Amino acid sequence: MIDPLSDEHFMKKALLEAELALEKGEVPVGVVVVAHGQIIARGHNLTETLTDVTAHAEMQAITAAANYIGGKYLKDCTLYVTLEPCSMCAGALYWSQLGRLVFGASDEKRGYRSHQTPLHPKTKVSSGVCEMEASEILQTFFKKKRT
Repeated sequence: MIDPLSDEHFMKKALLEAELALEKGEVPVGVVVVAHGQIIARGHNLTETLTDVTAHAEMQAITAAANYIGGKYLKDCTLYVTLEPCSMCAGALYWSQLGRLVFGASDEKRGYRSHQTPLHPKTKVSSGVCEMEASEILQTFFKKKRT
């Protein structure tokens, strides 16, 4: 059984990663990867810092988690991300055979669901965890960008 309180706990850790991205002027998306109740990887957007369009938070965390466990498959892992993954990240999650995906805010324009990008058939998905906080940090960032 999935404990919604632990989902909220780990999403708050992902939100801290989003804050780190914000401090760097990056789109504030943060991720933590959890295995057996322990955070094994963290990540946040680094596309501006690294001048790399593939340096999304999820990509950073997938690589760190694979390095931590010493293998490319994340079957026993849950990835908590503050924003619904894009198609690129969903593709990487597919190939990593992620056990579970939990995201906060939905992304109607660029999210994997709107582009019908499949996740691995065994990946379980939960959405809307800490959605208000995740949406708020993104909205604040983009309002500042526009002014």
